[in-house]
Amino acid sequence: MSAHAEKHEHFAGSNKLFTSIWIWLVLLTVIEIVLAYRPMAMHFMLTILLGLSIVKAALIVAYFMHLKFERLSLILTIVPMLVICICLLFVFFPDSFRSHGLRYKFKETPPAPAAESH
Repeated sequence: MSAHAEKHEHFAGSNKLFTSIWIWLVLLTVIEIVLAYRPMAMHFMLTILLGLSIVKAALIVAYFMHLKFERLSLILTIVPMLVICICLLFVFFPDSFRSHGLRYKFKETPPAPAAESH
C-alpha cells in the first residue's frame, strides 16, 4: 500500500435502515393495490399510481442499489440519462394514442344466441 493511497470507506447501511426501507416499500405496494380496486377516474388513478411507483423506484435505487452513498459524479451521469429516457417516452406517447384510435370498432351488435328447443 503506497503512501498516496487513500482509505475509502463505503457506508453499506444497517439492517435497521434496510428493514425500514423494505417496510415503506411494502406499505406503498399495499396502497397501490388498494387504489387499483377503488372506483375513480382513470387519469387520477394512473397519476397516483405513477407517483407512488416513482417513489418506490427512488427508494430502491437510493438504498438497495446504494446510489445514495455513491459519489456525486456517478449520480450526475445517471440523472441525465434518466431524463433522456423519459423524454423519449414522451416522443412515443402520441403514436400510442393515435394507434388506439385506429382499432376496428364493431358497428353491428352480435347476433343473439338462438333459444334451444326441446
